Amino acid sequence: MTSRRRLFNPLATICLLLSGSPRMRAEDEIKGSEAWRLTVDGVERSALVFAPAAASSASSPLVFVFHGHGGTAGNAARTFTTHRFWPEAICIYMQGLKTPGQITDPDGTRTGWQRRVGDQGDRDLHFFDAALAHAKELYKVDPKRIYATGHSNGGSFTYILWAARGDALAGLAPSGAASAASLPSVKPIPIMHIAGESDPLVKFEWQRRMMNAVRRINGCEADGQEWEKFSTLYPSKLNTPVIEFIHPGGHEFPASAAPLIVKFFKEHPGEKRE
Repeated sequence: MTSRRRLFNPLATICLLLSGSPRMRAEDEIKGSEAWRLTVDGVERSALVFAPAAASSASSPLVFVFHGHGGTAGNAARTFTTHRFWPEAICIYMQGLKTPGQITDPDGTRTGWQRRVGDQGDRDLHFFDAALAHAKELYKVDPKRIYATGHSNGGSFTYILWAARGDALAGLAPSGAASAASLPSVKPIPIMHIAGESDPLVKFEWQRRMMNAVRRINGCEADGQEWEKFSTLYPSKLNTPVIEFIHPGGHEFPASAAPLIVKFFKEHPGEKRE
């Protein structure tokens, strides 16, 4: 079944199928979701999408979610459950392609995301562009409320989005992530970073340096204040606060962070954009 709406194509041929995508395993089919299949730069890409009925006519927030290295869109949907905590939002769980890992899987036998701007021909930035354009064709997306979150390699990719597509985003919530992206020239936006103190993979000291850099970029105050459990809020004179959610665990995504990410996004709509 093809979409009944005209499809806008900024980069490549884009098609939408409401049947299952061959790039998704059977267990990734989740009740209430639609499977998108998009052809971007000649390569088939896929995503699981949850959209409220009202999104066709009412201005709605949009959240992109990126799984970790070796993950799937379905796994991200079950882990982040953004669509459950924010049923009024359009939630797009993106599916990565086989990608060499920075810490593990150097041969690229598992799925993931580009590691820096320019890597992999910017295929994942193009995928984001195509999915965003298509969402705007199908739904009434609020341009002030477009967000991205992800874990591990997916969380690092949200930092790449900040560096390369920051003007489109109202806020980020990376988890278990650090980034090699060049950030000094980025435009400050609200950010919530989730980190495990005992993370054996993306070591906490790497993430601490990342969080410190983000706080400097965002013009945050030196002293933070308690926000929620495990969470410290650092106010910003630029109205771009940073929340550090630091839990005692390892590299896992903590379930308690899922509703707080939604709370954070709701508290921070972005600037008005054309």
